[in-house]
Amino acid sequence: MSSKIKVKAGNVEIGGGAPVTVQSMLNVPSTDIENSVKQAVELEKAGCQIIRAAIPNKEAVRLIEAIKKEISVPLVADIHFDYRLAIEAVAAGIDKVRINPGNIGSDDRVHAVVKACNSKNIPIRIGVNSGSLEKHILAKYGSPTAEALCESALYHASLLEKFDFNNIVLSMKSSTVSTMVQAYELAASKCDYPLHLGVTEAGTERMGLIKSAAGLGSLLMKGIGDTIRVSLTDEPVKEVYAAKDILKAIDIDSGGVKFISCPTCGRTRIDLISIANEAQERLRNCDKSITVAVMGCIVNGPGEAREADIGIAGGDGMGLIFKKGEIFKKVPENMLLDTLMEEIDKM
Repeated sequence: MSSKIKVKAGNVEIGGGAPVTVQSMLNVPSTDIENSVKQAVELEKAGCQIIRAAIPNKEAVRLIEAIKKEISVPLVADIHFDYRLAIEAVAAGIDKVRINPGNIGSDDRVHAVVKACNSKNIPIRIGVNSGSLEKHILAKYGSPTAEALCESALYHASLLEKFDFNNIVLSMKSSTVSTMVQAYELAASKCDYPLHLGVTEAGTERMGLIKSAAGLGSLLMKGIGDTIRVSLTDEPVKEVYAAKDILKAIDIDSGGVKFISCPTCGRTRIDLISIANEAQERLRNCDKSITVAVMGCIVNGPGEAREADIGIAGGDGMGLIFKKGEIFKKVPENMLLDTLMEEIDKM
């Protein structure tokens, strides 16, 4: 149920059957150009495919040229209220604009933004959330319901459609997972625009990841959604890793390492928790499409994880390296991880 309409932000396609893309947003103050650029580079290295930056004032427009010199992925200008900033961002070379047409004033202002974006084929992402709903929509529904969020997003889209502009991406974020899911389901049934999925104000790393996995995962498994952001009160690179892990978990992204490990039990005789955590971190940027298993014992090792391309099975101070269920070699516990990595490097 991917959107029928396809838009293009820089060199990345969104919607219309294009692969689901991962986004994040800079959290460095917009006045700090040097560290904004540094963070954007880090995000791209982590696998972020679309990067957003807040442009709260005219001075922040300078970020655009500085960042685009150092990255190859699209850059999105996050703008609120001041339509002139959108026009200046377009002139500065931005790849996509996030703005709500209903918040920038008269039709003349909306038309000015449309003309600027049309001139360079730049899409506009309309982003509504529970705290941004119009008074008349809130009055109609009584609270930020899924219906209210969807109606608000489509209302903003209609302000652009008046000027024959449909280079649009929609988002309807809520901090309540069930509301967010229902809003996107409604939107998917009512329009053909690409959908940017996200649970807003999801929380710190632990709870934010849980809520995002529940919300984004349930929609993506129904074929709803074209680009995603996992919002965490943490470093943006963690958002990228979380988003990529969600896509892997539901088999949308098959690239890179698929990591499995057992929950441990009374049979475990090695420090499996530490080994598993370190293995996962060391494999974070491995681009080989393989399944790696870290298991606590022979029962859960070559047997239960026999489909893994390579793995560890713990013993009593020792461990086995196995490949496709067949024991490959036996090594001391303190050499298990290094041996595993050496064998993966050879694959």
